[in-house]
Amino acid sequence: MKNKLEQKLYQNTINEKIGTEGVGLHTGLKSMITFKPAPDNSGINFKRVDIKNSPLIPANIDNVIDIARATVIAKDNNRIHTVEHVLSAVVGLGIDNIIIELTSKEPPIMDGSAELFVKLLKKVGLKKQKSFKKEIIIDKVVSYKNEQRGIELHILPSPSFRITFISDYNVNTIGAQSYTFDFSEDNFIKDIAPARTFCLFSEIMPLKELGLIKGGSTDNALVFIDKEIKNNELSKICEIFKINSDIAIGKNGILNNTKLRFKNEPVRHKILDLIGDLALLGKQVKGHVIATKSGHEANIEFAKKIKKTFDNEIKSNTLSFDIHDILKIMPHRYPFLLIDKITDLEPGKIVRAVKNITISEPFYNGHFPGEPIMPGVLILESIAQAGGFLLLNSIEKPQDKLVYFTAVKNARFKKAVIPGDQLKLVVKLLKFKLGTCKIDGSAYVGNELVTTTEIMATVVNRRK
Repeated sequence: MKNKLEQKLYQNTINEKIGTEGVGLHTGLKSMITFKPAPDNSGINFKRVDIKNSPLIPANIDNVIDIARATVIAKDNNRIHTVEHVLSAVVGLGIDNIIIELTSKEPPIMDGSAELFVKLLKKVGLKKQKSFKKEIIIDKVVSYKNEQRGIELHILPSPSFRITFISDYNVNTIGAQSYTFDFSEDNFIKDIAPARTFCLFSEIMPLKELGLIKGGSTDNALVFIDKEIKNNELSKICEIFKINSDIAIGKNGILNNTKLRFKNEPVRHKILDLIGDLALLGKQVKGHVIATKSGHEANIEFAKKIKKTFDNEIKSNTLSFDIHDILKIMPHRYPFLLIDKITDLEPGKIVRAVKNITISEPFYNGHFPGEPIMPGVLILESIAQAGGFLLLNSIEKPQDKLVYFTAVKNARFKKAVIPGDQLKLVVKLLKFKLGTCKIDGSAYVGNELVTTTEIMATVVNRRK
């Protein structure tokens, strides 16, 4: 059986930078997009390199400012339009930390799907990082409804991320469609990433009048015929999209006779958009989303409800371990296991642990009869064991390793620890290189500091 450490998934970034260029769907602006690696826990950030000082715009639900026909985010009036396809590609591959540089205010639309972004990112590959993925584990139902428009979104508890999407455009060329997507990298690449954005023929001119789809074409969007087309309408559309009027109205009900990649490509693209919008939560969601007729506006309102409902979980990314988990990692046993619980762990950074001090501790028999005091060296050992747990969590196959003391510096003892106290340990990993580490440790009783120290240690292989 896997222990808790092995069950947790680690964050990912990319190995090196890579980029491409194209035009934005709505702005029509030429744009170069460059993906760059980013450190642990930094999240997904867009960077406008066309603006002085190259400001960062975090991909965060609180930064959404417009959801009319695409998701637009901004910080300090610096905007990024149509973020959903890029975000869907990033999280669909399991990438947690990345910088997305742009030379304009909108990513290139490419072919209208996430497939070309996926191929770029796969080309450079993923790099496993030291921190655990941040999660929102759904343990209660969260719902959003717009009864007037027949829109519903629900998320239910589930051991994995899953989306069931139901759409009905009441248009013969699309019809009613549904699809269930079980999240995995392979499933995303194969079943969702290739699905292209789409609209109805009747929407083209209204969108144009709103100053949108300036970069739209039949090369990057599916246009479904939903009405009888007059000759003057057809000529205008052919001029806009630069297509031959002889083949403009496809026999398959799609402008320019564009072939579908999937029979239900529209509903798959709706899932692609929903994944991109939920990426703005900044956490991996574990739950089953059931969506009906949803679009960007509903997706974002739904994401905000999830964030509000699970706000404490979103703010807290702590990982705790009980004594059974500790025994699976630490080599120590009674009477020399001197930590009882890990209350908080940030891999590669800091650990918080507790040791409950009772009169039955064997060392109290002789230290001292009639006036029991915990030996200072054992307080140091408790700190060292907490540090050892932090260190073992930062390496591969911790069950095959031991951690040896090599030096103790600047140890200070400020207060006696007696039966009935609870020793609270805070240990920070200052340096870890070539199997040798330096930690800073403190021990408290309540809020009172009792011991501080610096410890050097080295990791060695256990004897077989």
